[in-house]
Amino acid sequence: MTKILIVGGGYAGLYTARGLERLLGAAEAEITIVDPLPYMTYLPFLPEVAAGSIEPRHAVVSLRRHLSRTKVIEAKVTYVDHAAKQATIQPELGEAWTMDYDVVVMTAGSVSRTFPIGGVADEAIGMKTIEEAVAVRDRLLGNFAKAAALPAGPERDRLLTVAVVGGGFAGIETIAELRDLATHLLSRFREIAFEDVRFHLIEAMPRIMPEVSGPTAEWVVEDLRKRGVDVHLETQLQSAVDGVCELSTGERFASDLIIWTAGVMANPVVRQTDLPLDERGRITALATLQVARDGVVVPDAWTAGDVSAVPDKSKTPGPGGFCVPNAQHAVRQAKLLAKNVVATLRGESPREYVHDNLGAVAGLGIGNGVFQSGKIAIKGPLAWIAHRGYHGLAMPMWERKLRVFGGWWNNFWLGRDIVELSEREHPRRSFETFASRPKTNA
Repeated sequence: MTKILIVGGGYAGLYTARGLERLLGAAEAEITIVDPLPYMTYLPFLPEVAAGSIEPRHAVVSLRRHLSRTKVIEAKVTYVDHAAKQATIQPELGEAWTMDYDVVVMTAGSVSRTFPIGGVADEAIGMKTIEEAVAVRDRLLGNFAKAAALPAGPERDRLLTVAVVGGGFAGIETIAELRDLATHLLSRFREIAFEDVRFHLIEAMPRIMPEVSGPTAEWVVEDLRKRGVDVHLETQLQSAVDGVCELSTGERFASDLIIWTAGVMANPVVRQTDLPLDERGRITALATLQVARDGVVVPDAWTAGDVSAVPDKSKTPGPGGFCVPNAQHAVRQAKLLAKNVVATLRGESPREYVHDNLGAVAGLGIGNGVFQSGKIAIKGPLAWIAHRGYHGLAMPMWERKLRVFGGWWNNFWLGRDIVELSEREHPRRSFETFASRPKTNA
């Protein structure tokens, strides 16, 4: 049997494994997927998770439930020696061990890309994992509760100030959804007025959302400003030490919630391999999704998703001529990757990945959104419906789709759930406080 190792259980890893399960017989291949987490996260839903519109567990997909023949190992891959076709596996507990394989698929995804700005590593939080989205929601809700009990002053202002760094899709959707949540909370926290809550969007470029047209991007900026968001274009965050944001314009403000969405980079795990990388740390590949060194195929090595530098063969190629790191490419690449792996194993030729972008859609809070396809732009409620329809159906697995749509339906009738559970981070605190302890001798 051919031993296939998939490194990473995100979009590309999950869809590759499912494709291989469908195309290969049980006696043809042994498929193993290694990831520290037992689930795939649907990243486009993170802003809605942060805003309380989607339950966190509904935005993730269990690998074990939906991969019937694939062996799932919850561990880190610390090194891949493709020359020897061996991978070093480090579980959370116990010693590292070595796994032999015949074919490796690198789909380790991406992580937040940051810069050496003082205070960011200590004070900021990303929007790249389900845990971060939940923490952002609980922090915003908790800060409203704390601020409601305080008199006017610097500490109250700090609690009610949110800063989002990065004006791409992730940053725009995050700040729009959180602004929408904050406006909703005003009816529950009557001690807080609209003008007490400050939202800052910090973007280094002169415009936001490069995936949409200039007029559409300008409409989004104006829409955010009307809703009380301070949009800082051509502005850089220079410091966030102790939660005090210092901007390149000279403006300073304190924030208890600084969210970093200014780009992603390939998962650094790929640096612990003997596979070829480009200057940005991505695995170099052909359009067939085969790993390649200087245009020459590295046998039995494949890659897809954010961790790879795949040539973009579409009519409108991404920056540098490569596919941009997004879910749309990762899913489609993975489906083709599975077919190409099987074709190669059976002596057939792999096909090249070609996908033309059909458009971009973003949610800007309940009842508001933006859609762009070519020169066609739709704004407002219709775009919001298109956003929910597209992503609801794009969510992997029907049981997950139904949970998401069911949650939206419940919220339509019952309203937004604003319970925060930040104490889940300290589940034993209450028990420890009141637990009886053995008496000690005087």
